[in-house]
Amino acid sequence: MDLWTMIVLVVLIGTGAGVISDYLKTQRVKVSKLADVDDGHLQAELQALRDRVAVLEKIVTDERYELSRELNALERTG
Repeated sequence: MDLWTMIVLVVLIGTGAGVISDYLKTQRVKVSKLADVDDGHLQAELQALRDRVAVLEKIVTDERYELSRELNALERTG
């Protein structure tokens, strides 16, 4: 290995270590911000989403919805 190759490798290793260090610091900041989020707010949002899904399930499983869908399919084929 000649001198220039060794110099390039040392520079690349040093630069790579700096980039990895900055990336890991950024990830730690993201995790700490997630830990600060109000858990009650997330629970309320989750409950609201569950309620919305329940309403959508009722609509889709409704017999009138199914009948309407079947009639629309027959009209398209006929």
